[in-house]
Amino acid sequence: MSQNQTQTQGVAALKKHDIKVSGIVFMLYCLVAAGAFGIEEMIPEAGPGMTLVLLILFPIIWAYPISNLVAECGSVLPSEGGVYVWVKEAFGEFWGFQAGWWGTVSTYITNGVYVALVAGYVSQMIPMSTVASHALKIGMILIFTIINLMGLKEVGKVSTILSILIVLAFALVAIVGLLNWNTNPMDPFMPEDYSLIDGVGGGICICVWMYCGYECISNMAGEVKNPQVIPKGLMIAMPLVALTYVLPTLGGLASLPEGSWENWATDGGFTGETMGYATVLTANLGTAWGYIFLIIAIVSQCAIFNTYLASGSRGFFVLADDNLCPQFLVKVSTKRGVPYVGILSLAVVTLILAQSDFTTLVSMEVVFMLALYIILPLAVIKLRKKLPIEERKKRGLFVMPGGNIGLIFYAGFPIVIAIIALLINGTDYLVMGLIATATGPVAYVIFKKLYGGLSKNDPNRYPCNPKTKLAAGDTVRIGVYLILAGAMAFLGQFWLKWYEIDYGEWGPDDYDMMGDMIPQVLQILKWAGLAAIIIGIIAAIVGNKKDKPVPDDNVDIDELMNKYLNEEKHESFFDD
Repeated sequence: MSQNQTQTQGVAALKKHDIKVSGIVFMLYCLVAAGAFGIEEMIPEAGPGMTLVLLILFPIIWAYPISNLVAECGSVLPSEGGVYVWVKEAFGEFWGFQAGWWGTVSTYITNGVYVALVAGYVSQMIPMSTVASHALKIGMILIFTIINLMGLKEVGKVSTILSILIVLAFALVAIVGLLNWNTNPMDPFMPEDYSLIDGVGGGICICVWMYCGYECISNMAGEVKNPQVIPKGLMIAMPLVALTYVLPTLGGLASLPEGSWENWATDGGFTGETMGYATVLTANLGTAWGYIFLIIAIVSQCAIFNTYLASGSRGFFVLADDNLCPQFLVKVSTKRGVPYVGILSLAVVTLILAQSDFTTLVSMEVVFMLALYIILPLAVIKLRKKLPIEERKKRGLFVMPGGNIGLIFYAGFPIVIAIIALLINGTDYLVMGLIATATGPVAYVIFKKLYGGLSKNDPNRYPCNPKTKLAAGDTVRIGVYLILAGAMAFLGQFWLKWYEIDYGEWGPDDYDMMGDMIPQVLQILKWAGLAAIIIGIIAAIVGNKKDKPVPDDNVDIDELMNKYLNEEKHESFFDD
């Protein structure tokens, strides 16, 4: 296939769909929540009171800022690929690839979780052999792959139906629980002998996971006729998700027996040994409701899988369209206008990873997402300089309220929380994070050299360094990455030494992976971090002399905005 043929099958070949605000809301609901499943693990880890406080606080300091960041970028640059494109336009090809890589790989890693959970839930109703379990997983993947191959509008319709069922089920839990209030849901606030740091540490990463995913809808913005429905949908979906979390959890803790909070688990209420949202219904309405809620749990995982199959399949597709991934991923079906190779590849990877351990996969996903939530606010700040607020308001685009003070709030909280989440979960978590994010620069160098990147189509605008075969200025950017990663390792080990050894007095049984090797690992982090900082500084200095980035101060605002906002599909955010 020639380069021209490949490009005609890229983003330009995608079919546009007339999706309403309600469709965006329900797709977002599936991407972010699909019910409150997962919070059950927070309650015994952080304590019932701390869990409720975190669930109420995080919409304000985490979900609301991220929703606004995504809404502002999605309004001004409503493009297929979302965060990848925003970071690319803000900081260049290298950092754009990092954002695209982190977001897409996280989806590829964890989509198998939802399939595995469905098989686990079904087995609680119908005992299954290993062969039957595999057949169920294959069947689920096939069904939702077919739906995704039909097009984004069909994905939205299925998401709407499933979301309504899930919301009604958790609304029933909230109502039944609150009507049968008999205990203090905040007591105890935290487990006995817990400090504030312990309580926050026990719940923050699960809470981050429960409230992440708002940016995923932007991956499909190029397939929406009026992309301004996405910012509107974000403003509605965010409080809907928060209410779905807070009210059923409050009702559940208030209605179940005192002390039962210690027995909450993700399969709670489906067996006689554990507690959960289903227990609220079985205890007050009868055991049959446990099976009904188990069906809702299955529906929830199907809803998440359906929407993440749509969102995740666009990641490598957009990178391939920019010649930063294998070119077979850029193919689009002629009839349906969907990136069918991306969908099929994600389906195959999902089938393989559906056999993996749940905790390991979720931990790896959160690490990638935290890195994404650090770079997204920085991109928003840079785009404010490149695309001034006055220019956006002329076009009726969404802008986060509050001016510069508001920008500090919306950008600052996600960055701080992401860094805290990386550090508060221990040495193994930080090491996993540094290794996971480091795959991005390695993949970029490989794919850039193999496929040419942006310079292949526009060498004048995106020139390459003839010596490195990378984009002009990439030596500096890689140096900056090494400095940031090295600083995280070097400074982080001081905190972890105090948190895990001096303050926490953790023992080998307290660590997930590294056991009594923690002191040695911390030493490695210290010296490796220091080495990375030194190498990064040298690379940045040398690169600034011999490999300077192309300046973008003279960017043509109309050209950049019209690249993603043509008059055929653009409406004002404020239009009804």
